[in-house]
Amino acid sequence: MNYRLKVVLIQLGGLLALLGLWWFFTDVRPIWPKYVLPDPGAVWTEMKFGLFGKSPDGKLTMSILNSLRRVAIGFLIAVGSGLVVGVILSVSKPLRDVVSGYLTAVQSVPSIAFVPLAILFFGLNERAVLAVVILEGFIPVALSVAGALGNVPPALRTAGRTLGAKGIGLVTRVMLPASLPNLVGGLRTAWSFSWRALIGAELLTTNPGLGQLLEIGRNTANVALVFTTIITVGVVGALFDVLIRSLESRIRYNYGLEGES
Repeated sequence: MNYRLKVVLIQLGGLLALLGLWWFFTDVRPIWPKYVLPDPGAVWTEMKFGLFGKSPDGKLTMSILNSLRRVAIGFLIAVGSGLVVGVILSVSKPLRDVVSGYLTAVQSVPSIAFVPLAILFFGLNERAVLAVVILEGFIPVALSVAGALGNVPPALRTAGRTLGAKGIGLVTRVMLPASLPNLVGGLRTAWSFSWRALIGAELLTTNPGLGQLLEIGRNTANVALVFTTIITVGVVGALFDVLIRSLESRIRYNYGLEGES
């Protein structure tokens, strides 16, 4: 049994234990009323109804697709713009140090704090949500690219120049490939920030999505819907994190930085 399979089995065991505790404290020895803490069966029923039925509280499937579409658009824009800015910052260490300080300060502000500002600028629409998602994804990418390219060994740059790589060619053919393992780690962080920012922005806007579904559950006192949506947000986020982490592990293995697991 390899290491990865052991980790998965332990995680599944922990999940089953958590479900068992949930069932015990909602059905056997209830510690809160069902309208505060629903049992697993009620949440499962709500999830099936939301995925496959016509739920009056909002279609879970469509909410997932709407949120994924938004985060995909925002994430791609964030990665593209962050890559460009990161390359520019990597050219000069003083510039990188100055601008990175500003970016880090902005990154320390919770994404939900930018939602009212985005609404004032763009209104209660799609653009406000995308603006917050792009901002939260852009900064980790820019910082990751700037740091990774700035730390490329001088000997490698010299070797690239000796072989005729200059300017953009040096960046694309030498520096970016050399920095790829670190860059993928930055993408993973950017995805996490973008996904959390999306849910927070959808909570405060009128766009259909998982965040808005949480708000619907709160307004209708449907706690099962709230739990269903929270679980869905966690599962979708974890699935994409696993995909990016697998890509990161594969790249690190190809670069000789990590053994086969």
